[in-house]
Amino acid sequence: MTRLGVPRWWMSWCLGLWLAVGAFSIADAETDSLYQAQTVVTGQGADNRQVGFAACLEDVLIKVSGAFQLSGDPRLAPLKARAAEFVTRFDYHDQMSGKPKRDEQGTRDRPYDLTVMFDRPKIDDLLVGLHVKPWLARRPTMAAMIVMTPGGRSYAVVSDGRQSDLQRDALYAAAGKRGLDVVLPNSSAVANVGFDGIDLIQATPAALTAHMPAADVQLFGHLTWDDAELAWSTQWRLENAGKSHRWQFRGVTFDEAFRRALGGAAQILSDNGSP
Repeated sequence: MTRLGVPRWWMSWCLGLWLAVGAFSIADAETDSLYQAQTVVTGQGADNRQVGFAACLEDVLIKVSGAFQLSGDPRLAPLKARAAEFVTRFDYHDQMSGKPKRDEQGTRDRPYDLTVMFDRPKIDDLLVGLHVKPWLARRPTMAAMIVMTPGGRSYAVVSDGRQSDLQRDALYAAAGKRGLDVVLPNSSAVANVGFDGIDLIQATPAALTAHMPAADVQLFGHLTWDDAELAWSTQWRLENAGKSHRWQFRGVTFDEAFRRALGGAAQILSDNGSP
């Protein structure tokens, strides 16, 4: 008995139930977030909203399944035309909140973040029709070591420091778009790596992981600026459960490079094939 006269077994049972319910609620919230997407629209009119719904539907189908190969899939066109049928709720955030309205910017051209939540059973059914499955297992934490070489000098995308702040923000945005949790090394961890003399794509994982945060899987990337194409040439490598996966593409901005790289990683981890 406790001092309050309540049996200890009852208190233990209640505590266990409370912890279990709390854990379930967290897991359920994490799963629900997979069925939510965000895009930018100019105004809150029905036409703009439909365009936003369509873009978010494609993002959610890819995020829930991990099947990046659905990007641009022509089978999505009729589904995107009916995207509103699968929406449970949506919300707007004015990107210029607090700023005075001026001319057209104050009406139809004002930018808004449109956040859309989709109906989970309906999305799952759409994926069945597309011959892919929801990827609802616990998603691994991914440590990313990414090097940018815009010219003769290389630098890493780190969790702190100003040099790579644009790339860091773009990487985190790409990870959120694909339902992934990405962690980056800090400046101190990579200070002595010497990226000009190391090949991230070919080096053994042991030579690099000492400089990376603890995580379930590791993503290595090298982006090299191509003056002729005025775009980035990229190489990628994912280490997962003792297996190494490599792919590459070129002719992209670094924002698009991160979106495609994280999409490729999700496709591998969800068992939907190679990028």
